[in-house]
Amino acid sequence: MGLVLFNGRPESTAGRLEKEMRVYDLLDRLGMEYYRIDHAPAMNMEVCRDIDEVLGALICKNLFLCNRQKTQFYLLMIPGDKTFHTKELSAQIGSARLSFGDEEFMEKFLDITPGAVSIMGLMNDVDNRVKLLVDEDVLKEEFLGCHPCVNTSSLKLYTKDVFGCFLKAVHHDMTLVHLSA
Repeated sequence: MGLVLFNGRPESTAGRLEKEMRVYDLLDRLGMEYYRIDHAPAMNMEVCRDIDEVLGALICKNLFLCNRQKTQFYLLMIPGDKTFHTKELSAQIGSARLSFGDEEFMEKFLDITPGAVSIMGLMNDVDNRVKLLVDEDVLKEEFLGCHPCVNTSSLKLYTKDVFGCFLKAVHHDMTLVHLSA
């Protein structure tokens, strides 16, 4: 596949979307160390496994969910090898009938599209419409892999930085959940 791990932001903005560059700007402003791989669009977990191997970081499934009334929205982060069971999560957060959120809400609140869902999108959720749910196993890893709001690059970040200074900077909290393997 020929994936190369770079330290930090791309040297050039050519061919990069503004939303991707805003992620690098924020990470640099926060003084967060990060590594980057540029790649073909990562539309499934199999492609992500190849990227994961080069990154050396946990690649999460990031699921954009909502309640039946489409009034509550969630970003769920779980390890890539875990299966999502709606009933199990619904019971933990007290929300019945969770389903995948519509693309229009994903773009409106997080400025991301399917295939690029990532915790980095919370920087665009200035009204805190999306609640972050994190499976406890995600926090056990030293590094976290995620997209910078596009699915043609992946980042390797220190987990403690993402759930520390990044969340604080974007004014979001997280709710820990336990999903069975």
